[in-house]
Amino acid sequence: MGKPAHGGNLVWASALAGCPPSAILDFSASISPLGPPESVLTAIQSQLSNLRHYPDPSYSDLSLSLSHFHNLPSEWILPGNGSAELLSFVGRELSEFETTTLITPAFGDYYRALAAYNAQVLEFPLISGEWKVLSAELLEKLITHHSALSTHYSTLLLNNPHNPTGVIFSREDILPCLDKFALVVIDEAFMDFLPPDEQQSLISVVQDYPNLVILRSLTKFYSIPGLRLGYAIAHPNRLQRYKTWRDPWSVNTLASAAGVAALSDTEFQASTCSWLPKARKELFEGLSQIPGLQPLPSAANFLLVQSEHSCVELQHRLLKNHQILIRDCQSFPQLGDRFFRVAVRTELDNKRLLTALQSVLL
Repeated sequence: MGKPAHGGNLVWASALAGCPPSAILDFSASISPLGPPESVLTAIQSQLSNLRHYPDPSYSDLSLSLSHFHNLPSEWILPGNGSAELLSFVGRELSEFETTTLITPAFGDYYRALAAYNAQVLEFPLISGEWKVLSAELLEKLITHHSALSTHYSTLLLNNPHNPTGVIFSREDILPCLDKFALVVIDEAFMDFLPPDEQQSLISVVQDYPNLVILRSLTKFYSIPGLRLGYAIAHPNRLQRYKTWRDPWSVNTLASAAGVAALSDTEFQASTCSWLPKARKELFEGLSQIPGLQPLPSAANFLLVQSEHSCVELQHRLLKNHQILIRDCQSFPQLGDRFFRVAVRTELDNKRLLTALQSVLL
């Protein structure tokens, strides 16, 4: 079995560890350990008898719930089979322009979606040679670089918070980009993990910018990646075009019901926002105390860690000796074998990871 390009491949990990997939403690996929919420599981159960029918092709209930959740007309929102499906539509549209700027290191699926339609990529590094993370300075550099270019030919694809670093770009720093690029796509897959008063989403201005597309995921925050559920927010004309490219019934009945339940579960949303800052801080401090490891500050539910040791070797030792899976960063060419990424999990899980790292490194 080939090495996976993404995290969360428990079949691959269990084969290497010599144990069942259920025995793997997965830190490689940045999924909340608190879910799925009971409300979501109940909603899924209630829809099992409807599996004999085709889904509602317009996903009316889910679209209405998303409309209320974001206070937007439903025609500005397009549910999808995970944000990956919607990213494919974005890649197709971006290929129509001269260049697409990516902040690197970049999520590998961006390259997949862009390469599928032969889009031309221009890379800008987020991390300097001294591994100092830049943010506002980088966006200023982008704007300066593109000031001399026609906005008819240049586009930007940016995730916020950034994966894999966890850097958060401020709304104020991103907004000038909307005047410099013909199309700006913001992937906000991890934005829900920030407290509402700290989020830097551009959803509130999407109706003011017809060249803005926002991608959102429901799978990470609500722990339902197996269902595949995300959505795009953009001008209705653009979303109508995306609809002509998609397969019918791409959002299944169970995913649609799960999304409706998740969006209304304010108790789960509050408990997640309460859990994450403390758990992330404790994990960050624990990693910082292990010689040879240097975690980067993060606004998301994961930490990128610089290591003095081979991270591929570290990954294998953790699997074979402790049945713990971390995400190596081989799929990020700018990072290579000296970085790994870990999700923030429960206090007990995080302690188990720290103990295992100390065991294999000290």
